[in-house]
Amino acid sequence: MAGRRRASGSSVVALCLLLVALVGCGHGPVADTARDDVQRLLDRRAAAVLGRDESGYRRTGSAAGFAAVRALPLADWSYRVTALHHTGDRATADAELRYRIDGFDKAPVSARRTLGLTRDAGGRWSVTSDRPAPRSPEQLWDRGAVTAVRGEHTLVLGAGQSRETLGTYADLGDRAVPAVSRAWGTDWSGRVVVLVPESLEAMAGLLDSPASSYRGIAAVTTGETGAPRAPADRIIVNPEAYGVLGSVGKQVVLTHETTHVATRVHTGTGTPLWLSEGYADWIGYRDSGRTPAEAAPELARAVAAGDVPSALPDDAAFGFTGDATALAQAYEGGWLAGRLIAERWGERRLGEFYRSVAADGVDAATADVLGTTPQEFTALWQEYLRAELG
Repeated sequence: MAGRRRASGSSVVALCLLLVALVGCGHGPVADTARDDVQRLLDRRAAAVLGRDESGYRRTGSAAGFAAVRALPLADWSYRVTALHHTGDRATADAELRYRIDGFDKAPVSARRTLGLTRDAGGRWSVTSDRPAPRSPEQLWDRGAVTAVRGEHTLVLGAGQSRETLGTYADLGDRAVPAVSRAWGTDWSGRVVVLVPESLEAMAGLLDSPASSYRGIAAVTTGETGAPRAPADRIIVNPEAYGVLGSVGKQVVLTHETTHVATRVHTGTGTPLWLSEGYADWIGYRDSGRTPAEAAPELARAVAAGDVPSALPDDAAFGFTGDATALAQAYEGGWLAGRLIAERWGERRLGEFYRSVAADGVDAATADVLGTTPQEFTALWQEYLRAELG
């Protein structure tokens, strides 16, 4: 009996040892550390970008992108892995890139990226590619090495452009910033970042939109409206449309876009485009010496033919994919509305009206700041068009 009990005890111990071996001491299967390993790899890669450490960058994988970003004046650059898809020694990482331009961005800009990776025999991961995630805009450096030219108030970042060409944009921006501050005030950063891609197609890539949408558009401004700490605004130039403008036109466009940067915090979802675009044009043309007929030729032709708009242009009229003549008339009508307010109520009151619309809506702002109604203002605007353009 004693011998059989010892044998039974030995069997139980052997069975327990077998179970421990199979289940890893009762704690389940060993965790896959690939995602953590890739995150650490990208942390090292980001540190190399910030430190302009090319050898350190090469140790993390492909060095193809280092030259493209090394000219960026960066305050921050980091990756956060959001998903990892891997089979064996190959993987694709979804990541959020966050970066901040030193001296210009209030908070980091976010960009969704897709990174290709491989793992060597020693278990070390390396980056093989870094590109925009599907349905995400490109970054300027995705098209080639970035060149940076800094002005007094302006940082110009270009790809496929000469330093001399970028310098002309810096000069225009340095004239635009004080012009905007004289009209709007100084309650904004007083700095702008201008992106100058190589072509219309490259501009469209930065906006993740078809090139046809921007063919006749000289520049656009991207940013987050109504946010007290909007990360960053970017003035993005269409070098093809911008290049055919004369010197006055180029200055008007860049001053217009700079106005959008300055007014961003006071532009809300209820701000009509006739006001935001009209105000930007009003500042843009303010020191240009252009007459209404010169600055609003399409609307002038319509008014001369007896076709006075029945209402201020609605937001849909400002769509880039519509009729070019109608789009021009929308911008011109908005500009003349701003010009009317500046002449009748004063330039300071125009700025107050803009801020009040964002805070209280058009009806309340029209009553409180201008002492009239939207209907009465529209009638005044129609008479102004006849007087200035007829």
